[in-house]
Amino acid sequence: MLLSPREWAQQEFGGCQLGDRRRTKRLMRIGAQLAASPGGTLPQAFPDWAELKGAYRFWGQSGVSFESVIAAPAERTRQQCRRAGEYLLIEDTTLLDYSGHGSVAGLGVIGNGGGHGFELHTTLAVRIEFWTAEQQPEGAVIGLFHQQCRTPRPAPAGESKAQRLSRPRKSQAWAGALKWGGRPPAATRWIYVADRESDFYEPLELCQAHGVDFVIRSGCDRRLADKVSHLRAGLKESPLLGQTTVPLRARAGQPARTAIVELRGVRLDLDGPWRPSGQKAPLRNVGAVEVREVDAPEGIKEPLHWILLTSLDCATKAQVQRVVGIYTRRWWIEEYHKALKTGAGVEKSQLEQAHRLEPLIAVLAVVAVRLLNAKLLARSRPESFEAATSLGPQIVAILEKKFGKPKRGWTNANVITGVARVGGFLARRHDGMPGWQTIWRGWQRLLWMCDGAETLNQP
Repeated sequence: MLLSPREWAQQEFGGCQLGDRRRTKRLMRIGAQLAASPGGTLPQAFPDWAELKGAYRFWGQSGVSFESVIAAPAERTRQQCRRAGEYLLIEDTTLLDYSGHGSVAGLGVIGNGGGHGFELHTTLAVRIEFWTAEQQPEGAVIGLFHQQCRTPRPAPAGESKAQRLSRPRKSQAWAGALKWGGRPPAATRWIYVADRESDFYEPLELCQAHGVDFVIRSGCDRRLADKVSHLRAGLKESPLLGQTTVPLRARAGQPARTAIVELRGVRLDLDGPWRPSGQKAPLRNVGAVEVREVDAPEGIKEPLHWILLTSLDCATKAQVQRVVGIYTRRWWIEEYHKALKTGAGVEKSQLEQAHRLEPLIAVLAVVAVRLLNAKLLARSRPESFEAATSLGPQIVAILEKKFGKPKRGWTNANVITGVARVGGFLARRHDGMPGWQTIWRGWQRLLWMCDGAETLNQP
């Protein structure tokens, strides 16, 4: 259930250890304000000067860091993920770019070396609520299972492979969250989901060591344990299990479409690589699933072709469909990044020091989970009413005044659509779910309306 901003902030940040209980109380007030008025800039969230001054002072205090702010929300998420059920642990990295904010001291080097900002590595936990007939999971966001904010530096010039492998590297973040979570309990299944950046030995080894299932997109043609064969050749020899469809979102230069794909599945032993500590042991009994598009529409430059490594069963068409369905839900973390940047406005802050920006990023990272969950609830529980309870009666009254009361009431789907309509979403039959731009604009306008109504009603 979605909570009011104050209740939500108390739940998420009440357990933070900042060295002084007064700081924790201040953090809860800041979190509540940013949840009620997300947008990244503090003056927008704190119209009262005394509160704004207190917020600016808070970011520079001793004991207030990214790690100290994110620790309690992440631990709460990990504990919730130990309840019986199926959970997706979806992992990805995004860049937070502050290059256009003038001289901000202490930023890292990002992108091609010309940008300045942070690398934010996130493991997002989503509880699977149900499976559709097409073996697609629908879920509710639990929270941030783990998150790291790095200020990357250029690699030393002339570094050897052995030196590179012996120093801390950003690749070590992949599946590193599992070290914090331990092993899932007996009645619980965790499924680690990641893109091609996670396709190397250590994430697979960590998953196997911690009893965590995985679905990882392969990016290379791995050698098998027999030292002769390779992954793609092994898949080519496996029998065709059938066809299915995969919905694809719009990409740069390609419209959204539904791809018709052929499915194959096989289990293989993958060879272990060499590391400075020696030759690694083979990875035994790893499933490999091939998803290849057939009859791609004219004009599609790159037909869909995925190879997915998995610990899940992949011997039948239904089993392979489920593996593919899990991987298609990797876009939830891309939605999270949109919620963080467009909804919570994480790159808009004008704080001038990296160590002050980092704890603000941590708060907004948790706020973005709240925004994303409201949108996913409109998909997984469209006929429930959590969103209306969270937004409060004033915003619901404004929506009803503008658009009338929907026939089924203010369900999650109707609330999200109504907010987006205030932001310019047309809500025609063929428009589908609204995007973050219209949801965010609508949310901002509704907050202004509420503020205006309160001002007019003051004696």
